[in-house]
Amino acid sequence: MLRRTDLRGQALSLAELKVAVPRTAHSTVTTAEDAVHAIIADVRLRGHAALSELAEKFDGVAQEHPRIPAAALAEALENLDPAVRAALEESIARASAFAQAQKPANVDFPVASGAVVSSHWLPVRRVGLYVPGGLAAYPSSVVMNVVPALAAGVGSVALASPPQKENGGLPDLTVLAAAALLGIDEVYAMGGAQAIAAFAHGVAAGSSANGEGGAIEPVDVVTGPGNIFVATAKRLVKGVVGIDSEAGATEIAVLADHTANPVFVAADLISQAEHDPNAASVLVTDSPALADAVDRELLRQVALTRHRERVETALAGPQSGIVLVDGMDQGVQVCNAYAAEHLEVVTEDAAGVAARITSAGAIFVGDYSPVSLGDYCAGSNHVLPTSGTAAFSSGLNVTTFLRAVQVINYSKDALAEVAGHVITLSKAEGLPAHGDAVAVRFA
Repeated sequence: MLRRTDLRGQALSLAELKVAVPRTAHSTVTTAEDAVHAIIADVRLRGHAALSELAEKFDGVAQEHPRIPAAALAEALENLDPAVRAALEESIARASAFAQAQKPANVDFPVASGAVVSSHWLPVRRVGLYVPGGLAAYPSSVVMNVVPALAAGVGSVALASPPQKENGGLPDLTVLAAAALLGIDEVYAMGGAQAIAAFAHGVAAGSSANGEGGAIEPVDVVTGPGNIFVATAKRLVKGVVGIDSEAGATEIAVLADHTANPVFVAADLISQAEHDPNAASVLVTDSPALADAVDRELLRQVALTRHRERVETALAGPQSGIVLVDGMDQGVQVCNAYAAEHLEVVTEDAAGVAARITSAGAIFVGDYSPVSLGDYCAGSNHVLPTSGTAAFSSGLNVTTFLRAVQVINYSKDALAEVAGHVITLSKAEGLPAHGDAVAVRFA
């Protein structure tokens, strides 16, 4: 069912491996960039008027202003299924405990007598959190965005999720309930690249077609998963604001050997493919027998799954496939080159093999740590880098919302001890005024 790439007997460089692994077609990314540039420019120029037109164009919703009334949030929470509420509360409890444990400690280091250099972690002022909509509802993404922001001590939290025509222009009601459960009252019915643009650049008050509409204050950091247009928008506004990572269409890689259970592997590949027709599901294995067994299981399980058409499209795409390798050494190399958003390791000595992985958003070890556990209740965060960006970026965590500010506190004697060195180095760099700024203090 999955197309195969056979790397056995080949000694490939990192660059060659990056080309060999399954990926989304580059033309799709280029098309998204062109469209997103135009959307960002439109929102910056026309504010609420642009947001209203884009909501009607992409979501079929007529709106004057995207802010969700407080009463709608309260009603959504009041009507939330008790079982869903209990599941969300458990997810919040585990994620909160892990987020608190992640918080880094401040450092006050005495470099010398009378000389202290400190690193103090401070939260950003304001954040914009994105929760996707469209093909599924993601109250779990509310938890994953909000919990680490609150743990970091962020004072102003805004959340956006796409409006839905069937909800009268409101986002998914479970998403609204999750926001209310976490105490977030600034929620907007905004989707896609336009939501990212509104958070990054802000929207002036009174910029709607009828001259009304409250301002959307710009944020310092934008986080959250989304489709390729959301991920592209985050990349394009990076520098104006901070971002967590380019969390686009989801992907799973499974590194498996002959000991893996093909029923489990197939189920896990399907679980990510049901997100999106552009989702990536990749199996890396040194066992042709396992590859064959997984293919058979996919045929059986896909026929039974609710989102069969979506799953079949994702599994048939260029971003999905089976990669055959000579052994776990080459398998680890392939996985490090691929840098998966989610990587499952189901091999002999799975923990030892997992310890050799250097590029992945999150690593799931063994038969009983499936990706879907991390999506909801592991305590980890499911907002993770995609498209190979896990090689240089991290998943969403408390430090996403923190800045390390350095504090330098020297006494006169401590400065005198290094004054000559500062003056010497300033002259060596052709910047004598730097040295004069020290010398004047002892004139």
